[in-house]
Amino acid sequence: MSLDPSAVMEALRAAYLSREEELRARFARSLPFQDAMFDRWERARRLGFGEGASIYNSAAVFGDVTVGPASWIGPNVVLDGSAAPVAIGRYCSISAGAMVFTHDTVLWAVSGGRQRGRTGPVTIADNVYVGSQCVIVPGVTIGSRVVVAANSLVNRPVAEGTIVAGTPAREIGRVVVGDDGACSLVYHGRDG
Repeated sequence: MSLDPSAVMEALRAAYLSREEELRARFARSLPFQDAMFDRWERARRLGFGEGASIYNSAAVFGDVTVGPASWIGPNVVLDGSAAPVAIGRYCSISAGAMVFTHDTVLWAVSGGRQRGRTGPVTIADNVYVGSQCVIVPGVTIGSRVVVAANSLVNRPVAEGTIVAGTPAREIGRVVVGDDGACSLVYHGRDG
């Protein structure tokens, strides 16, 4: 049986417009085709992620990547475990456009191919927020209850309970956990 390309396109268009109408009515949002049409939790299950984890369809996953329960992987994220493992804990939020790499080709490029690129695993512990457009480079470990501010370059380990920001990321505050388990963000040099 031969499919008419124009009929297929029309059917896809109609399905997308119907889905967009539903998303706008329920959540006041309009998403690109792939993120609107495919279930984030189903994809996470197919990838073997923990219970309740979700990953947008526009996110790219390469190689050895594990994600713990209840973690959220946003749109246009890159999780590149092609050279070493990427391990993300539970209750993590990896925001839109964040990139996690286990290899780079910097030394290879600047040496004219004489040197190999850098590789190393990346570990993100439990309860970590990684802001939009962050880059995490090979060999980095991020402790639990960490906030990485948007647009940060994480090129060294991040200690548990810290807030980091910048390029390169530096500590700018602490995550404080109260007796009742509630957290507050306290920034250096000012009251939180």
